[in-house]
Amino acid sequence: MKREVNERTILDSFAEDFVRVVEKHTKYIIVSGFVAIAHGRSRGTEDIDIIIERIGKDVFLKMHYDLLQAGFECLQSEYPDLIYDDYLKEKTSVRYVRKGLIIPDMELKLAKDELDDYQIKTRKKLPLTGMNLYFSSIEMNIAFKEELLRSEKDMEDSKHLRIIYSDTLDETEIRKIKTDIRRLRLS
Repeated sequence: MKREVNERTILDSFAEDFVRVVEKHTKYIIVSGFVAIAHGRSRGTEDIDIIIERIGKDVFLKMHYDLLQAGFECLQSEYPDLIYDDYLKEKTSVRYVRKGLIIPDMELKLAKDELDDYQIKTRKKLPLTGMNLYFSSIEMNIAFKEELLRSEKDMEDSKHLRIIYSDTLDETEIRKIKTDIRRLRLS
């Protein structure tokens, strides 16, 4: 099910362009709905979720200015100190878009706990996507969709990923992650 280059989408290009800047400054993972979409699931979305390592303000400021130079802007504010202090440091996401556009957007969050740290530590490039991006593991995506998110769309995403990776899924890992989700996010 390898996607061909001529099947590239606006979201694919947007993600790759954004990540090209971010990876110069920190580790990242793409998570949530775009993981299923990148694996051929047909469903709409206007955003991509990215989690980056917890970084200091100085590193964030350099990354932010590089994003501006690459043609992106933050929807929350034009002031990078405010973006870091009032949003990211407080565990709130921010959204970046290409200058002058409102979609698609990249919802950027700092890792907030040991579960996010584990996601980044176990990140993977997923060859079936045909993209040179790091994603959280398939097991992590399934666990989050089934245990925490649980919307109809998330359950369909999970079902899609379970079908594609049916021969290689580690159900023990999924159960472990679900236990961690209950302990860290649902308690």
